[in-house]
Amino acid sequence: MKIISWNVNGIRAVVKKDFFENINQLNPDILCLQETKAQYNEVEKALAPMTTYHKEYNSADKKGYSGTAILSKMEPTNIKDDMGIAEHDEEGRVQCAEYPNFYLVNVYVPNSGQQLDRLDYRKKWDADFLNYLKDLEKTKPVIVCGDFNVAHKPIDLKNDKSNYNKTAGYTQVEIDGMDNFLTSGFVDTFRHLHPNEVAYTYWSYRFKARERNTGWRIDYFLISNSILDKVKNVNICSDVLGSDHCPIALEIDL
Repeated sequence: MKIISWNVNGIRAVVKKDFFENINQLNPDILCLQETKAQYNEVEKALAPMTTYHKEYNSADKKGYSGTAILSKMEPTNIKDDMGIAEHDEEGRVQCAEYPNFYLVNVYVPNSGQQLDRLDYRKKWDADFLNYLKDLEKTKPVIVCGDFNVAHKPIDLKNDKSNYNKTAGYTQVEIDGMDNFLTSGFVDTFRHLHPNEVAYTYWSYRFKARERNTGWRIDYFLISNSILDKVKNVNICSDVLGSDHCPIALEIDL
């Protein structure tokens, strides 16, 4: 089974940039999208050509902001939006698809803000999201994928020293949040398989960042430790354009 996760930075824009050709080539069994930036009917219209997939969308209350989507060739036995916590559930950031042998959670973690003005909120969000995942894990193993908005280690961003505790995505609070996911029994699949590989999933549109490969690895597949032996491969598809993020791919036997 192949699962693709991709922050598309606006579904209505990305579908005009070889999106369908790229997805056909990647051929995922399940596709998780983040930052759709559209309301339900707009996402439905944009993804109408994808007729071989069951489609589920979670849009933010605020128009043109955030939002997630899951497209799956096999129909989930159940799908739920959000964490069930009022302060977190207005931005369309979480979807959970249940399958016979696992839960798949699609997430777009809140950015801490240019002035780090959402850092306190982010700390609470990370803690609540981890509790949500651990509750799911009591029933069956969990795969969680998406944009976590944090580079975990110095290897995960080009300019670690100049960004540390100054830039959203590389503060100690956010690093601690990712540490907590990993010490609680989830595994960063890419780093597990590729401990020393420098690879990024996000490049700013400014300063020719992608051309210069001045990037960040902030998109992840985290999985329950109990299914780690089922992982076949994890790829960062850095050659796929259309967004300021690239897709990431997990191949797993479940």
